[in-house]
Amino acid sequence: MLILVKVEGGKVYVSINKNSLNMTKRVKEMCNMSPDVKHTVLLIGGGPASFVCAETLRQNCYQGRIIIITKDTLPPFDKPKLSKALNVESNKILLRSADFYQQHGIEVWTQREVVSVKPAEKVVKMNDGTLQHYDQLLIATGCRARTLTCPGSDLKGINVLQGYEDAKEIHSSSTGQKVVVVGASFIGMEVASYLSGKAASVAVVGTTRYPFEHCLGPEVGKMSMEMLEDKKVKFFMSDRVTEIRGENGKVKEVVLGSGTVLEADVVIAGIGVIPNSDFLAESGVEVDPRKAVIVDKFMRTNVADIFGAGDVTSFPLTIRGDQRVNIGHWQMSQAHGRVAALNMLRKPTKIESVPFFWTAFHGKSIRFAGFGDGYTEIIIKGKVEERKFLAFYIKDEMVVAVASMMFDPAVAHIAELMANGHTITKSQAQVEDLSWLRM
Repeated sequence: MLILVKVEGGKVYVSINKNSLNMTKRVKEMCNMSPDVKHTVLLIGGGPASFVCAETLRQNCYQGRIIIITKDTLPPFDKPKLSKALNVESNKILLRSADFYQQHGIEVWTQREVVSVKPAEKVVKMNDGTLQHYDQLLIATGCRARTLTCPGSDLKGINVLQGYEDAKEIHSSSTGQKVVVVGASFIGMEVASYLSGKAASVAVVGTTRYPFEHCLGPEVGKMSMEMLEDKKVKFFMSDRVTEIRGENGKVKEVVLGSGTVLEADVVIAGIGVIPNSDFLAESGVEVDPRKAVIVDKFMRTNVADIFGAGDVTSFPLTIRGDQRVNIGHWQMSQAHGRVAALNMLRKPTKIESVPFFWTAFHGKSIRFAGFGDGYTEIIIKGKVEERKFLAFYIKDEMVVAVASMMFDPAVAHIAELMANGHTITKSQAQVEDLSWLRM
């Protein structure tokens, strides 16, 4: 994009191509594929890790063949938006247009699935039986939604939010109907929030006292629950689904362990995820007990020329002393993709990003940075009940994570401090004067 600026008679004149004003996404200068370069990078998975990897390769003058293979019907899209706006149109969530991929020589194969990898031959096998050669491979297959296994879980009307079509189906089938959301996860809460003004009724079933209790603490969890209760969402916490009853093959009731029976036309499960790594069973690529692909700080697996990125991986987290973690954050997947691409190009780069995510319901957002697993104390500034707060999560006298609502830009600044190697002590979090946060 070319912008011309000139100053005449004390006035500043800016000239720009009108078409550029309509662009919603800016891109760095990128090179194109050269037919003379006989080298192929294969990216398995259509999420942010694969997308950013492809862009980074082209931005760094890689001129070989790039292929993104995805099971989705769409090219890479903004998946976190689905749970916040189930009825969003596909053209509103695409990360790039079809023209972009064509212009920069990036092939996107939709509705294709890799079923096995043979590193010795450097080929992958597709679900249609075809083989594809690679020189370097990225495993960025993400995770799949865990499904219900209780009696009646095979009835019609039970859904998980996995892809774009799932979102559209949940929206259309839930409108004006009685909905039960199983799981007070971020996905479950966002879906419940979205449906609260559209379904006839919305009930959320969770196993803890409050949503997000383990990761954000009881105070923030209680506040989140009250926000949805204000919109007539009913909660059945410290409970679980033991059976789903149907009529004529379709959902009719959800039975809880407490004996409570909930009327239901639609059930939506948000009860966790499973890494998509089964296709690697015969590849020699190492996975952990949860089936996450094990990578080092350069996003390399234990097999030469095979890299991993995104939700499917277990990687060393710098801010926790290289503790191996599995983090399903959009921002972290993007960072993984970039680091993987640079290391494919023999530009040694370590993954050192600080985890960051946000969730939103009813016009309010919670922002989170760091890694809070194992925290033993929470220090709160502001008032959670007034929905304006900053929470510090403490472990071993150090701040390991922060969460906020209406307290910007505190979380972003703390993430920056963590990324630069600064430690934040419990005593810093306790002081009344927060000027060090540049509020």
